[in-house]
Amino acid sequence: MNLPDWQQIDTVLLDMDGTLLDLHFDNYFWLDHLPGVYASHHGLSEEEALSELNKSFIGLRGTLDWYCLDYWTELTGLPIAELKRDVQDRIGFRPHVQDFLQRLQSMGKRRVIVTNAHRDSVNLKIQRTGLDQLVDRIISSHDYREPKESQAFWDHLQRDEGFDPERTLLIDDSQAVLESASRWGIRYLLTIFHPDSKKAPSRDSQFPGIDHFDELDW
Repeated sequence: MNLPDWQQIDTVLLDMDGTLLDLHFDNYFWLDHLPGVYASHHGLSEEEALSELNKSFIGLRGTLDWYCLDYWTELTGLPIAELKRDVQDRIGFRPHVQDFLQRLQSMGKRRVIVTNAHRDSVNLKIQRTGLDQLVDRIISSHDYREPKESQAFWDHLQRDEGFDPERTLLIDDSQAVLESASRWGIRYLLTIFHPDSKKAPSRDSQFPGIDHFDELDW
């Protein structure tokens, strides 16, 4: 995997879930754990519960509510942030992440996590992994009230961080987010083909990508 000369990059923007952390935790929570608890709480079968939840998902993807734990708590009548703690043992780094972040630090690159995750999720994952100690800053899209899929998110981020889009790399497993960043003007874009360790990689992307960070050239 060949990237531009690292000397051309000052800032590395990093997604969290599916990029630095294994997406298995999130997929398991939303597709297995939550439907089970929802079914028990509302007297439904798990299939009926998942069907009901799926109806709520329609039209929300890519909006801030899609990522908002407060919204899902109100919608389901369940304490979503607390339920996430029940399965927090599934939270973990993707392969070679710590080495990659330390290498960026040694090269003097600014490392900023930009995530759509709600702050309650961010805090849980920090407690579990110590991820905040490996980067310069963690920004949630909820801080700006705009998801990363929105052009307004990047406007907020640029005013806040002052990065040069011509000298910035974004690494993200979301094609919609990469497309948004590309339209906004971030020059260097890289995707992750294998965000969930329990699922097969998917290379259906218009962007260059890697399975794991040890594939990068330095």
